[in-house]
Amino acid sequence: MARMTAARAAVEILKREGVTDAFGVPGAAINPFYKALKEGGGIHHTLARHVEGASHMAEGYTRTSPGNIGVCIGTSGPAGTDMITGLYSAIGDSIPILCITGQAPTSVIHKEDFQAVDIASIAKPVTKMAVTVLEAAQVPGVFQQAFHLMRSGRPGPVLIDLPIDVQLTEIEFDPETYEPLPVYKPAATRAQIEKAITFLLESQRPVIVAGGGVIGADATDLLVEFAELTQTPVIPTLMGWGTLPDDHELNAGMVGVQTSHRYGNANFLESDFVLGIGNRWANRHTGYKLDVYRGERKFVHVDIEPTQIGKIFPPDYGVVSDAKAALELFVEVAKELKAAGRLPDRGEWVASTQERKATLLRRTHFDNVPLKPQRVYEEMNKAFGPETRYVTTIGLSQIAGAQMLHVYKPRHWINCGQAGPLGWTIPAAIGVAKADPDAQVVALSGDYDFQFLIEELAVAAQHRIPYVHVLVNNSYLGLIRQAQLGLDINFQVNLEFENINSPEIGVYGVDHVKVAEGLGCKAIRVTEPEQLGAAFEQAKKLAAEYRVPVVVEAILERITNISMSRTMDISDISEFEDLAGEPGHAPTSIKPLKV
Repeated sequence: MARMTAARAAVEILKREGVTDAFGVPGAAINPFYKALKEGGGIHHTLARHVEGASHMAEGYTRTSPGNIGVCIGTSGPAGTDMITGLYSAIGDSIPILCITGQAPTSVIHKEDFQAVDIASIAKPVTKMAVTVLEAAQVPGVFQQAFHLMRSGRPGPVLIDLPIDVQLTEIEFDPETYEPLPVYKPAATRAQIEKAITFLLESQRPVIVAGGGVIGADATDLLVEFAELTQTPVIPTLMGWGTLPDDHELNAGMVGVQTSHRYGNANFLESDFVLGIGNRWANRHTGYKLDVYRGERKFVHVDIEPTQIGKIFPPDYGVVSDAKAALELFVEVAKELKAAGRLPDRGEWVASTQERKATLLRRTHFDNVPLKPQRVYEEMNKAFGPETRYVTTIGLSQIAGAQMLHVYKPRHWINCGQAGPLGWTIPAAIGVAKADPDAQVVALSGDYDFQFLIEELAVAAQHRIPYVHVLVNNSYLGLIRQAQLGLDINFQVNLEFENINSPEIGVYGVDHVKVAEGLGCKAIRVTEPEQLGAAFEQAKKLAAEYRVPVVVEAILERITNISMSRTMDISDISEFEDLAGEPGHAPTSIKPLKV
């Protein structure tokens, strides 16, 4: 048997589980692991500036390609607590990441030693497993179990805490005979799928709600095939955006109280049956008025996690299954029904959904100075093609972007859904660009999200990780300001001030161009709509030439209210701006406006 430190054994297991990249910040209590990482080779490490940033880089890395598992590493104490937001984000969106922390020696963990904290207890509510390993010989088994858990059932994150003496202890371990544990994923039965399809056959106006679980299971091709076989319109959730192209004739638009299309909500409200696959019925999709969302419709819910079935409302029928396993059977049964001539003609229903798609549009073309955000997204549609991977987290920028941008492929809208932490976008974009270095990665932030973890731009500059970052700046906490309208306040949401070092930007405060340049990146400021297209093209060229992030800052009007429901009711969306009344008002819409 080979003899090595437990830390080295852990590194060897990472490699045999397919890990090629890690993100982190070294420290005294994790240095033995870093020594093993250096001596073991085979894993490229990206040095973050903040450990929370490293956790979001790991998230972005995982979300980019099927099978990826991002790894983030930190020392003891605050490094672990800094990772908690990343773990929360990952578990909320079913994203497997592995967080590895150092820890004080086992003999002093409970003696208030420097930076000693019970991180396993803190992390348990936001992980599938969180453990402090007290016996060095258990390290291989714990890491093996971690990868098994991250991949099995509903995917999610794991935290492994390694006391420094455990890392340094030598153990017997043979990496050559190591094998990952089999992955467990529940699978639907033929009888269950046949019963689910009876609801579809009995309906007149069915829709499929495709969630992030379809993308996570790498089952988007099967979903499109099933939708085409049965002529069933598809409504992707925000996390499922890209399951089928936006310009597909069966794409009926997104539904919700914020990140929704006018035609998406209208199409859903006309439906009489909903087949949900790999979705959570999240409240930004359903709203809080569940009586409106449910109506007289019948629901079938397919999800990998048994406790998700009936959590928000009881479906008419539930199936516990991995999305891919279920869709394989859905396609199989649908093919048999089609061959037997038993699939109804849905042509009229499909046509009506596309009619709404061509008539219920929001306006994007405005010539205002300062800029209206809608024009920024219009110009993004022109500048960035279907291969673009968009990365964003939360705020009016994300909400408006989801309403107006276009996505054509799975994992090309990489969005933190359930947690929505500000600051997520920069490090996540770095993780995405690291995972797919040939991709056109475009991040989207408001000014506050951009400022939260702005130092991570230096990481991409240091490691030559290029991407384009579109920063829409109104010097406001825009979403919170809009949420305060119902309370008739505008309190502690203003970010403006006159920057004595940059008087040319007026009251917009932080000079993001100077900051970005100071962190080793390139930056362009845009103040007029006709400058946007050229700025995006220049940004792409600069990113390719210098191999660093390029920030395009669009100076917006201070206040723009973005379409959303004030009552959390999908049938009651407030449209604050003029709607599209002629084709020139929405020149980059999926379908030309029909008037």
